[in-house]
This record gives sequence, C-alpha cells and structure tokens, in this order.
Amino acid sequence: MIFVSAAAVIAVIIASLLAVRSFRPAPLPAPAPWTGPLPEASPPAGMAIFQLPTGTYENRAALAYRGGSFGDVRKFAATAVLVHHPSGDLLIDAGFGANVEAHIATMPAYRRSPHELTSTVHDQLRMKNYDMANLRGVVITHAHWDHVSGLAELDTPIWMNAAESRYVDRAKDAVVFRDVARDHEIHHYTFDGPPYLGFPSSHDVHGDGSVVIVEAGGHTDGSVVVFVTLPDEHRFAFIGDLTWQKEGVTLRAERPKMLQLLADVQPAQVRAGLLNVIAVADRIHVVPAHDVRAYDPIPEWTAGSRTLS
Repeated sequence: MIFVSAAAVIAVIIASLLAVRSFRPAPLPAPAPWTGPLPEASPPAGMAIFQLPTGTYENRAALAYRGGSFGDVRKFAATAVLVHHPSGDLLIDAGFGANVEAHIATMPAYRRSPHELTSTVHDQLRMKNYDMANLRGVVITHAHWDHVSGLAELDTPIWMNAAESRYVDRAKDAVVFRDVARDHEIHHYTFDGPPYLGFPSSHDVHGDGSVVIVEAGGHTDGSVVVFVTLPDEHRFAFIGDLTWQKEGVTLRAERPKMLQLLADVQPAQVRAGLLNVIAVADRIHVVPAHDVRAYDPIPEWTAGSRTLS
C-alpha cells in the first residue's frame, strides 16, 4: 500500500486549483491611452512592407491567452515581413525553413504540434526574382526556433542586440538559432536612441524614423518590437511574442500563468511591454507574430511590388 500524507494531498489540490485559475479571464488594468503625438518619421517615397507566410502550426486559444477556449484550435502564423526601403531592405523574422521538421524535433515532445510548411522566405524571394543584394539583413524579434528556422537558407546578416546575444549563448530554447546562425555574420546594433512610446530605448535603423527597433525584453533577454511607418502614414508595430494572439491586446489578456513560467524569462517585463502596446493600439496596427489575422492589411510580396495596397 502506498501512503500519501495529508500535506501532499493538500499541495496537489492547491496546485490544481492554481492551474485552473491561471486559464480564467483576468484582464490587465487598462493603461492610459497614448494621447501625445506619435514619434516623428519621414519615410521615403516607395517604402513599403510585404508579408511572406512560410507556414502555420496548431495551438489552442486557451494556451495563448487567459480566457481562451480549449476547443478553439487555431493556426499560428510563421510569417516573415519584408520592409522595402531605398537605403536597403530588411526582413523581420525568418519563419519556417526547409529543415523545420528537424528544428521541431529539438523541442520537448509536449511542445511539438501539427504544422504545415508552405514555402520558405528564400524560395519565395527566389521564385519572384528578388535581388538579394538589396537585403541588408534579418532583424529577429527574438531567437526562438519558429522565428529563425528560415535563416538557414538566407545568406544575409542577422541583426541582434547584446542582451539577445547573451540569451542565445546560454538558453536551451536557442539551440535552433545556434545551429542556423553558425555561418552567418551577426550585425550588432545598440539601443542608442531615446525612449519610444513607453519603451525605454530605441534604435532608428535609417535615421528617418521609418523603422525603429525598441528594447522589449522579457520573453527573451533581448526580445524587441519593430515599429514601421509608411509614407501614407500607416504605422505598424511588429511585437514578436509579447502576446501570441490579438486578444492579448484587444482583451488585455496575458498568457496563462503556467505558460508564462514556461515561455517568458521575465513575465513582468512582458506585461509592461504589452501595456505599452495596448496604450497605442488605437493608432498603430499591432501585429503579434503568430496571429494570422494580424497580417491581413499587409500584401504578399510579388516581383515588382513596391506599395501597400
């Protein structure tokens, strides 16, 4: 006979109750809306953005944000964004690569999910006659596998800040990055600019305010948000994994506590970044990296494309 102490039983009950509670709706307090002017930007004529979907994987809404349904099975995006600028183009993230099966296999079994690979960024650009000489590099929002798998096929610098460099040196979740980035040039950038829409510091890529990277650590040590302003005054915030779905912004819904413990190095920093984004969401189109709906206003790139439709 196996004897179980009353204390152990109580501990299991408490843990179970906490686990259940972590999935219930619990909206964050609404931040004060950003009422000041948006940062100045002078994007050049012809600047534009395009989405390059590389595939999807399945996940349940309940695991993405508090209050989501376990019965709501969603397709999570693995999409790169091409930012065309006369001074040189950039990709934001790289999506799935040709070796995505092997990359998924590096994850613990409980984190693997059904997925679909469409076409890699490299193949999409090559098939549509993109001149790779125009590509200055890939800005990664962070170094997790589903954002960097496609780097393996791209012979272009990877843009990374110091905090994320430290993260990839030590983190188990950066094993795929370390593999695909082995032969790449790393372009180290610093946050040499002022605070930006509540974030502590920034880096203005072109010096014209059109592409600004801000420090938004918390999901990983050096995770970032990339703000893009177009000539027609459309503004976008590519927020990586501050939240996995739009409901993180529209419902002010964080990840369930259990998922925060698994996914985030500093959940409090993620919360602060998410609140910054919520405060400007009525004036800037927010794109969580894995929400397929968020990419709807962004056209797919085709040969000769140069403007946002």
